[in-house]
Amino acid sequence: MSEIVYFSSRSENTHRFVQRLGRKAMRIPRLPAEDLPEIFEPYVLFTPTFADGEGRHAVPRQVIRFLNDLERRRLLRGVIASGNRNFGETFAIAGNVVAQKCQVPLLYCFELAGTDRDVARVNEGLNEFWKS
Repeated sequence: MSEIVYFSSRSENTHRFVQRLGRKAMRIPRLPAEDLPEIFEPYVLFTPTFADGEGRHAVPRQVIRFLNDLERRRLLRGVIASGNRNFGETFAIAGNVVAQKCQVPLLYCFELAGTDRDVARVNEGLNEFWKS
């Protein structure tokens, strides 16, 4: 079965969203001192956006640390990002950054903890994505 790997900040928005999907998921720990998860199969990465008003520092440090490992990066198949629409053009920009750097598709963006519609759309989209 395909996996979800995700990072969630103290707000727990991304965590709540992933839990609502009801799928197999591994969490990247919030604290740098904690061990990163071992990944053995292809996965989709869920990441929040931490950008300032200019879009700098959009990808959380723990996500960068996780993706700096060649084997984990090799298994990455797509990205789903969250953000806050109050930040305008930088909304969910972490997804664009990861997708471009890792040469994988940006599959979806949602705001904060997402809506029921976002959850349904992501589940449908993941089902289709893993079929191909």
